[in-house]
Amino acid sequence: MVTGGAGFLGKSVIARLRAAGVAKDDLFVPRSKDYDLRTAEGVGDALADGEPNVIIHLAAVVGGIGANRENPGRFFYENAAMGIELMEQARTAGVEKFVQIGTVCSYPKFTPVPFREEDLWNGYPEETNAPYGLAKKMLLVQGQAYRQQYGFDVIHLIPVNLYGPGDNFNPASSHVIPALIKKCVDARESGDDHIEVWGTGSASREFLYVNDAAEGIVLATERYDGPEPVNLGVGQEITIRDLVDLIVRFTRFEGEIRWDASKPDGQPRRALDTSRARDWFGFQAKTSFEDGLRATIDWYESTRPVRV
Repeated sequence: MVTGGAGFLGKSVIARLRAAGVAKDDLFVPRSKDYDLRTAEGVGDALADGEPNVIIHLAAVVGGIGANRENPGRFFYENAAMGIELMEQARTAGVEKFVQIGTVCSYPKFTPVPFREEDLWNGYPEETNAPYGLAKKMLLVQGQAYRQQYGFDVIHLIPVNLYGPGDNFNPASSHVIPALIKKCVDARESGDDHIEVWGTGSASREFLYVNDAAEGIVLATERYDGPEPVNLGVGQEITIRDLVDLIVRFTRFEGEIRWDASKPDGQPRRALDTSRARDWFGFQAKTSFEDGLRATIDWYESTRPVRV
């Protein structure tokens, strides 16, 4: 059972599972219109209908800095409620393995770079996305507690910021790469002479191509059975200013970039230590950032509504 299997990451995970030999009839993807996984009843119905022996829990309520600032209560409650209820009922239903997808937002605001998994508890997360990050972090605690008391095989993976074809380009909830791509393409087509970008550009981020993330999740599902959380990333960071320059070049936008320093930068730096994933289940990202960024831009330009 893959929750969130019809979403951005979920579609890639489903494709990777199929490539690994999982038959279509052996995959169950509960859709939110049929199963409300925020409720005990919805979770129970999904488990009864899917009868899974492995669950990969991808479903989440997510967004960029703006969405996190506007919905801290919702992002905390819905992510915590889904994970807590699903893990508990999976345990009592006899599910063999539970793969929990965490978030890099769980790390403390000033984590030393590169982020090592043992640093997760050395401070409070960056304020704008702390409720979301802490909700996911509680599922790490739950999984470790369930392993200790019940022998339930729960693993916890921490992917860095994802991007790629099929990403969410809605300005109200998108993350930084799709938001910037849309701004640049829209401005180019409208003939605008500038775009506005939040923050100062000094913050750094690490980005993992969605197909690489899917490969890491499937490898961990197959090969990893330990209690410790594991980062999924590439181990390289780029400043937001340099990211903007790349996207401007690749989208052929020729206008001015205006930085709005009154808006938050978010966490100052993000780059992961990816040695656990490499050593424990053989995962290393393969897609170069420029190749992935070009593929994402090409996808958006080929699928967006054409203006008339």
